[in-house]
Amino acid sequence: MALHETFSLGVDPELGLQAEVAALNAQFEGASAHEILRTAIRHQFAGGIAMVSSFGADSAVLLHMVARIDPSTPVLFVDTVKLFPATILYRDQLIEKLDLTNVRTQKPDSEDLAANDPAGMLWMSDTDACCHIRKVVPLANALKGFEAWISGRKRYQSATRADLDYFEIDDGRVKVNPLADWTAGDILDYAKTHDLPPHPLVAQGYPSIGCLPCTSKVAPGEDPRAGRWRGQDKIECGIHWPSHGKEVDGSGI
Repeated sequence: MALHETFSLGVDPELGLQAEVAALNAQFEGASAHEILRTAIRHQFAGGIAMVSSFGADSAVLLHMVARIDPSTPVLFVDTVKLFPATILYRDQLIEKLDLTNVRTQKPDSEDLAANDPAGMLWMSDTDACCHIRKVVPLANALKGFEAWISGRKRYQSATRADLDYFEIDDGRVKVNPLADWTAGDILDYAKTHDLPPHPLVAQGYPSIGCLPCTSKVAPGEDPRAGRWRGQDKIECGIHWPSHGKEVDGSGI
């Protein structure tokens, strides 16, 4: 699709961000994930885009794609200080294997934790507040200065993501979802083709991996995200809630 490589995606600012996102979705309908990423990183948002990665179950695929386009692309990783130790080790493994040169780890503010979660047990009484302090606020701080960011969300992951677009508006930024239409099989095939190491917890029954206290194993046939905040109405950490310009039901990463 050479048209995607050469087409100028500039949109009249007067039309606003909503029109820009609509134009991007129309232009890239049927495009490959690589095309979407290449144009976003090298052209449309050059110098102003970051990838946000949890270094979780499927993260290696998108990280590999980004690294092939530009290994110096900023990769933002939020360390909630409640993650599985295996996730930290996996992050370091992928950084080395993929030659990522600009991974930025963001942690919760120490003063914020001291004031709101001094014992580190807030997750037991208020998971929303815990996610806000440990994930949402740190990511908001890490994203300052960027006009767009890349997410690894996919439609198959849950019913709340079934209508996910390639481009969205999120809190005044453009959010890019290049793997939106990928299936679980696509992820596995790509990882196998490129010899990407799996997150060590996947084989233990964790197809979606968050913080240790709020992540449990998933039984065969369950929604891949069924192990996140099990037994609660909560389905998202809050990072993806504000998808301005499109009505949503609170779905996210």
